[in-house]
Amino acid sequence: MPWNKHDYPVSMKNLEPRVRNKAVEIANALLEEGYEEGRAIAIGTAQAEKWNEDHPAGEEGQSKHASGRSDDERDEHTGKTSRTRSGRGGDADVHVVTHQDGWALKVEGKDKPLSTFGTKKEAMDEAEDYTSKHDVHAIVHGKDGKIESNRSYS
Repeated sequence: MPWNKHDYPVSMKNLEPRVRNKAVEIANALLEEGYEEGRAIAIGTAQAEKWNEDHPAGEEGQSKHASGRSDDERDEHTGKTSRTRSGRGGDADVHVVTHQDGWALKVEGKDKPLSTFGTKKEAMDEAEDYTSKHDVHAIVHGKDGKIESNRSYS
């Protein structure tokens, strides 16, 4: 069941509203990717706290992009935010994940992979190239789907 800023897991009740909203956003995205509810909550909370450290409220807040949209604005058609977590350049971060063909590089919030690879090393090499060109982070997952690392190659 998707959560929102008024209806969220009890375990998130003591988070600051800004961090809680980000945790809910991340957890919902993970649910859409097929994560189990408990894992989605735990990962969402951890990633939101890390995001909060990396994006202090005064700096990140409602920063506008060239399009005039802020990071926190929702798409009027889907109801989803424009991205779950942005890199410093305004582009969405990428994930190295398992895929039916081996491994894939996926942009956060997109269903279709950017590319697929036979090995994890090939996917991580591509992630390194992509992140340095787009000034974003790469979130590397293990075979079990758990996040192994969060990298910035720039």
